[in-house]
Formats: sequence, C-alpha cells, structure tokens
Amino acid sequence: MFPEISCLPAPELPEDLSISSLGPAKIPSNLRCGRFIPDDARIYVHVSPSAIPPNGVNPTIEMAGPRERIYFDPTKTRCAIVTCGGLCPGINDVIRAITLEAHHNYRVSSVLGIRYGLEGFIERHGHTPLDLTPAAVANIHEFGGTILGSSRGPQPVEEIVDFLERRNISCLFVIGGDGTMRAAARIVEEITRRKVKIAVIGVPKTIDNDINFISQTFGFDTAVQEATRAIRCAHAEALGAPNGIGLVKVMGRESGFIAAQSALALRDVDFVLVPEDNFELDGPKGFLAALTRRLRRRGHAVVVLAEGAGQALLRSTGETDASGNIKLGDIASLIIRRVAEHMKAEGIDHTLKYIDPSYMVRSVPANSNDCIYCGFLGQNAVHAAMAGKTGMVVSKWNGYYVHMPLSLVTQGRKKIDVCSNYWRSVLESTGQYVYFNPDGG
Repeated sequence: MFPEISCLPAPELPEDLSISSLGPAKIPSNLRCGRFIPDDARIYVHVSPSAIPPNGVNPTIEMAGPRERIYFDPTKTRCAIVTCGGLCPGINDVIRAITLEAHHNYRVSSVLGIRYGLEGFIERHGHTPLDLTPAAVANIHEFGGTILGSSRGPQPVEEIVDFLERRNISCLFVIGGDGTMRAAARIVEEITRRKVKIAVIGVPKTIDNDINFISQTFGFDTAVQEATRAIRCAHAEALGAPNGIGLVKVMGRESGFIAAQSALALRDVDFVLVPEDNFELDGPKGFLAALTRRLRRRGHAVVVLAEGAGQALLRSTGETDASGNIKLGDIASLIIRRVAEHMKAEGIDHTLKYIDPSYMVRSVPANSNDCIYCGFLGQNAVHAAMAGKTGMVVSKWNGYYVHMPLSLVTQGRKKIDVCSNYWRSVLESTGQYVYFNPDGG
C-alpha cells in the first residue's frame, strides 16, 4: 500500500471573501432576545501558512448571526426551502429550524416547501409545494429523510427563477451538496441578471463530509455513529470463527471521512481503504498479502471500505447518474472474490461476513449533536436571508458560525490528506501500515 504518497496541496483562499448583499438593511429587526452581530464582525480564516494569499494578509470571513437592521419587511416576506441530492441525517431538522425561526421570531408571511428537489420549481413535473407552518414541521425531526422529497440532476435555471418571481419569493434556502451549491450559484446569477431582489442561502449537506472549506457537514456525526454499529457487528463476526474477516462498506465516493472517522471512533478496525490512498491487491505489499499476515498473527481481521476506494482496480463503468457523477464499480465484490481465491491458494480456511449499511446510515434521524448543529444552521440561514445576504452558505469555522461565499465551497471536493496527522492517526489506530510493510519500508 501507499506506493506513491501524494500530499494534497493547501487549499487556495481568495483574498476577497465578502458576502453579496441585495442592498442597504434599513428595517429595525423585530427579534426580541439575544445580541446582534455587527456587519463588520469577522474572524480569521487560517488554513495553513502556504494558503495565505500572495499579499501576505490572512483573509477574514463574516460572522453569522442576527443583524440589528434587516433588508426584508417580514410581513411581506415569503420564503421557500428546497432539498436536493441524496438523503442525509438532519435534513428535516434544518427544514424545521428554518421554518420555526422564520415564523416565530421574524413572523414572515409564509414558508413554502418545494417538493422533490429542483424538479419542484418546474410546473410540468406537477409537484405542488407544501405550506410549511410550525404545526406542519412540529415532529419532523423525529424522522429521517426529508419531508420535501429530493431529486438529482439539473433543471432550467430560467424556469426556477420564473417560479420564484411568480410566487413572490423573497428568500430561497437551498439544502444540498456541492452540485446543489453550484446550481444555487447559477440561480443567483440569473436573479442578478434580472435585477430582482431574492436572497439565496445555501445550507451545505453531504453525508461524505466532502464539501470544500466546510469543516463538518451536518449528518456526518450521525453517519459515523451508525457506521460504528455495523463495525461492531463485523468485529463480533470476525471473532466468532477461525480466521474470521468482517468487511464493512460505508459511503464515500471520493472522500473516505466516514470510514476513517469510524475507525478512530471504535479502534477495532485493522484496515481502512479509502479513495485518497491507492492500494494494490497483489504482490508482497498488496492488500491480500497484508490481510494474510494479519490473520496469521491475530486470527481475525476487520476491514472498513469506502465505496469509492480501489476504483483503479476496476474497469470503468463509463456511466453517470442524473447529477453527472460517474457510477462506481463494485469494489466490495472484487475484494470478496479475490480474498476467497487468495486464501484458498494459501491453504487458509476463512469466513468472511460482508455488511453494507449505506442506505441505513443515510436515512436515520439525526443524533443529538447533529440536531443541535442543524438548529444553528437553520437559524443563521434565516438571519442571513432577512438581512439581505445572498450567494452564500452558512457554516461553522473555528467554533464560529460564519457566512461563506458560494464560490468558495464549490471550488472542489474536500479529501483526506494522506500526509496529515489525521490520516497518520488512522494508520496508527489500525496498525495497517505494519501489515502492508512488514520489512518497515
């Protein structure tokens, strides 16, 4: 393993991280509690010394929170919420937080829920919006998924903005991953071209935790918690038979954060295979040889596999899904087959139990930590929209809730840096480096 370690370059930070505004905020806020955040309140965005722009100035980013003066008159404000892409724990919590904040604290006139992703904006699909009232969202946080439904793939941006104008929508909240945030950016461009006053606020969502510059996406904590349950079962199965192998596949198309974090949480894992770290199956430093060494030394093994790992070992499908993502090959089936062949050739009787909890992980309700996180994201999204902010996402950075421009989070996917202390901790926890490199090389 690790024949050629490729360290990730430090992410590039633009000098200008300012947030667009629809105009001067002149209306006194009707919020009745807490303190207001000045518009010039900012925090440093320190990533690494090499990420500082050429002018040597560490950029700052705008803090989130309620403003003393707002842009929209709440009595005339209509909001809309749309959820796109795959399911993720906590979506309903964000929908609920936005709805309750908008109704109870700002007293907006209405909140619409757009059905089935961007399709819901297009009349020919026939998806009637939901009226999101406090009563309608009272208990939705108890359930996984999204009450609004979701879909993948692009829709005509002109028709989306037509819908917003026809319905007199002032604030649009877009919940989704990096592809959805790119769509949100195109919606902002069309709104700007038409010179209409509609705020577009993104709430980043991906179970893989792979959105650029987002320290942690909501639902990730729950996903790790659920994945560790599957790993515990795999560990019990591995211990229950001579040369038992427990193989768990978790989500992670291009980034292996769920696999890595689950291994650190439980520390019963012997191998973590992720997309960022290429590995071979054959040869003295291949996975099959490493697995054999582990079985001969300890008599059992637990392997956690991110779905996007080892794709170089498979023939490309050449197919894409509705969002344009390349359809992955089935790395788990390849490993199961090759392990059986290898162990037979080595004369090792073994038992392999395969567990794939992927869809169970992404469709469960959010745990307590994610519930809290989703609540803050939803509230701060409403604060930003009512203040006339647009073309941005709400997130958390260095313990503070902040406003990030859409252009920043759509630069690319966040991935594990295999040269980082984080990945080193994973290797130390599993001990897999020793099995892949018995001679210390």
